[in-house]
Amino acid sequence: MRRFFVETTELTGSTAVISGSDARHIKTVLRLKPGDEIELFDGTGVVCSARIQSFLPKRVKVELVGKSFLTTESPVHITVAQAYLKDNKMDILVRQLTEMGTSAWIPFVSERSVPRLDDKRLEGRRQRWQKIARESLKQCRRGRGLQIGPLQTFRAVLETAQTSDLKIIFWESENRPLRSLVDPPQPDRVVRSVFLILGPEGGFAIPEVRQAMACGFQSISLGPRILKAETATVAACALIQYIFGDLG
Repeated sequence: MRRFFVETTELTGSTAVISGSDARHIKTVLRLKPGDEIELFDGTGVVCSARIQSFLPKRVKVELVGKSFLTTESPVHITVAQAYLKDNKMDILVRQLTEMGTSAWIPFVSERSVPRLDDKRLEGRRQRWQKIARESLKQCRRGRGLQIGPLQTFRAVLETAQTSDLKIIFWESENRPLRSLVDPPQPDRVVRSVFLILGPEGGFAIPEVRQAMACGFQSISLGPRILKAETATVAACALIQYIFGDLG
C-alpha cells in the first residue's frame, strides 16, 4: 500500500488533506482514484489507513479509516555523529541510516573535515537531509523519522553523548575489535542507547581520539581493511543493530 507523509495535526480528525508534491504524485503519476486506499504517517510512530475521497486543486482529501502504531523501531537508540564528508556523501548516509533504524544523526566538523559551509548553505543542506529522511521512511516502513541535529563542534558532540549507555569512536588505527564489547557476555548489562562517532575521509587526528577516550568513549576497529568513510558508517550501524538491536 502506498504511504504518504502528513503533519500530525492532519491525523486528529476523521479526514485529512494531502498537499504538495505527494498530492501531485497521487493524481498525475500513480493515477489513484476516489475509493483507493493508502497509508498516512506523521513520523512519530502513528500510521493511519485512509481512503481517497476527492481531488481538490493541488490537494487530495482522504477519509481516515483506522489508526495504529508501527512496531518497526529498533529497541536500541543509536545516535551517529558523523564528521562532515565531501560531495553528496552526507545525503546518501541520511537515506541509509534511516533504513538501518538509526534514531539520531549529528553532523560535526573535525580537524580533517574538508567542506566548510556558511550558515545559509548549512540550513539548505539540513532541509534537504530532512526531506531525504522523510522520503526514506516511505520505503523502509519505519514509523519514526531520523532526528537530524545541527552542525556541531567535536567538543559539543562529546558533551552530547554523556548520557548514552555505550559510547564508541571508530578509528582506523585501532586494533581492538567490536566483539570485545560483548565477549565475554555480560548478562546483567543493559544497553538501550549507543552513541557512535565516525570520522571524515582523512580519519581522526590522534588528539581527537584521546579527547574522546577521556570523555568515556571506547576506541574500536572495524577490521583490518581501510573502509571509505561512508562505508564505515553504514557498517558500524549494521553491527551495532545486530549486537544490540533487531537486525538478525
